[in-house]
Amino acid sequence: MDRLLCQRRRRRRRRRRLRRRRRRRRRRREGRPGRGKEEEEERLTGRAETRRTLAEWLAVLLSTIAYAVMTVAVALITLTIILRALDAGVAPPGKLYAVDGGKYRVHVYCSGNRSEPRRDGGDDDDARQPTVLFEAGERPVEEDLWPLADNAVRNGSIARYCFVDRPGMAWSDAAPSPLSAGFAVDALSEALAQAGERGPWVLASAGIGSIYSRVFSARHGHEVRGLLLIDPLHEDLLGRVAAPGRGFLLWLRGVISPLGLDRLSGAIFRGRTSRDRIYGRAWQQGSKAIYARLQESLVADSFTLRDVQGSRRIQDRRTPLVVVSSGLEVRDSPTWKDKQRDLTRLTDNLRHWDVVDGAPHLVWDTLDGRDQIETRLRQLVHA
Repeated sequence: MDRLLCQRRRRRRRRRRLRRRRRRRRRRREGRPGRGKEEEEERLTGRAETRRTLAEWLAVLLSTIAYAVMTVAVALITLTIILRALDAGVAPPGKLYAVDGGKYRVHVYCSGNRSEPRRDGGDDDDARQPTVLFEAGERPVEEDLWPLADNAVRNGSIARYCFVDRPGMAWSDAAPSPLSAGFAVDALSEALAQAGERGPWVLASAGIGSIYSRVFSARHGHEVRGLLLIDPLHEDLLGRVAAPGRGFLLWLRGVISPLGLDRLSGAIFRGRTSRDRIYGRAWQQGSKAIYARLQESLVADSFTLRDVQGSRRIQDRRTPLVVVSSGLEVRDSPTWKDKQRDLTRLTDNLRHWDVVDGAPHLVWDTLDGRDQIETRLRQLVHA
């Protein structure tokens, strides 16, 4: 009996040794280090080996970093959603109108007194005082030209004004792509019609907004009584808007915008309010604004360029025209000066070309610039 037990133990030991050898050979074939030393230490000490290799520690480090990044991203996205919910509670000053078959909404705001109809019961547009239609430049009208428009109404320079936020700006929804100047003007015209607003108009626009005003003027020539272009962008310079580097940076900002890094830091450390994020200093940090600017960039030197070139050919040559240019831009850039001069020939009825000394691209940022713009508006409206 004892001999039989000893034989069984020897056979079990041999089988264990064979299994260990097979495992070591298999690990060597697979490129993994053997565990013979670990098994020997475990047999001698009676406890499992707990030391890790450098590769194992590196894997632990990478997984820890990944979990930390995911946790921070979820927290930032949650805070950004809360911030957007707070901003959505701010009511627009005007009304939102669904356009393009109800695909998106556009914000329209008007202020001032409507022109009275004729006493004989007629409705001759020539007898009505024009409404000033403001078009935003690189920033929303609410941030730039709205205070100037209100001041002009209080001073009696104009009786009534309207503005429409382009898709993706301020309270207007983002529009489907592609969105050229012509498509944006179609949406603007539809929204004005739904709001019950009709001409005659005096169009006042700044920067790239002049591109949209020119397309509107060409399509509504019989309703337009004057054009006021404030340091306008020439169509030959649309390549700057469509630059690949600018488009790539906008795309990159759009990718990380759901994290809300800029908006959250502005709200926490700089005291940015909901209005700042909707149309103020921080409006360009939102996903909607970035998307709208990227849309504008993608079609600037194709569809939009075609629209504005076509509008130049069909523009009513009798339309009164005023150009107010930035003194700093004209002084520092001969190309800008030449393009401003070319824009004074949009019609055959140039009333004034003013170069405001010391004024930046945002001409209304200076007192002389604001006074000059209001004076020219008064002259166009009361002509």
